[in-house]
Order: sequence, then C-alpha cells, then structure tokens
Amino acid sequence: MKTRAGIAVAGALVTALLVPAEAQAAPSLAQRAMSVAAAQKGDPYQWGAEGPYRFDCSGLVYYSYRKSGKTLRRTAQGQYNASRKVSPSYRKPGDLVFIGRSSGSIYHVGIYAGFWSGKGWMWNANTGSYRGRKVVLAPISEYTAGSPRAYYGRY
Repeated sequence: MKTRAGIAVAGALVTALLVPAEAQAAPSLAQRAMSVAAAQKGDPYQWGAEGPYRFDCSGLVYYSYRKSGKTLRRTAQGQYNASRKVSPSYRKPGDLVFIGRSSGSIYHVGIYAGFWSGKGWMWNANTGSYRGRKVVLAPISEYTAGSPRAYYGRY
C-alpha cells in the first residue's frame, strides 16, 4: 500500500529518497581536479608557476583543485602533509601521487589517473626533457625508478 510518506511494507513504513540521476553521477572534487589537470595537457613546465598557462608539479595540483573548489597548500611537501594518507590498494582517480625518498622528503606530485596496461598513471607537470618539460600523462613507475617511492593522499 502506497502512502504519502513512503511505502508500507509488512506493517513498517519505509521512506524512499529519490535522487535525480544527474546528482548520482556528479563527479567528486578529485575527479573534477583530475579533469582540470588533463585539460592542461601540453602546457609548459615552469618552476614556481601555478597556471593558468604554465605549471610546476605542485602548481598544477594547486591550480586543478582550486578550479574545482578547494584550495590546497602550494608545495608538494605541504600538499602531502595536509592530505589524508591512502594505501596504494585504495587509491582512486583524482587522489594525489607524491614522489619522495621518504614521507618527509616529498619533491614531486601528480594526480592519479588510474591503472591500465599494467601500470599506474598520473597527470603531472614534468621537469624531464624526455617528456618535453610539460604537463603529461605518465606512468608513475617513471618517477620511482631507483630509490624514490610513491605515496598517496586524498582531499
């Protein structure tokens, strides 16, 4: 029996919450930030730059999150320190990927894009000439060769 407040089921009243399909599919802050970063693909790297046409690594993350509605700290280490830490098995697209020799010496940051072709990928402003010193989508493993490791954080 249908009622105004909900549906009567076996003597108990169960209320139904109807949410429009658009609201259910609304992208998260992290997904919006990742989309902003992806839109900067090919923009040149410049140390200290935070957009809108040139970026360093933490400047790209700062810009992408700010355009998506959240202001982060400006440096990679500051962004790491303020983030909620996430284990690699729980990382999601839009999470931040921090590169460093330890959690106290983070020197690079990007935005996790996902896992495919057997690799984790991130959007980042790359300083290396091998990728052209620009905003790129690159495998995380390119940044962890040798002793650096990847750490993950979420806002």
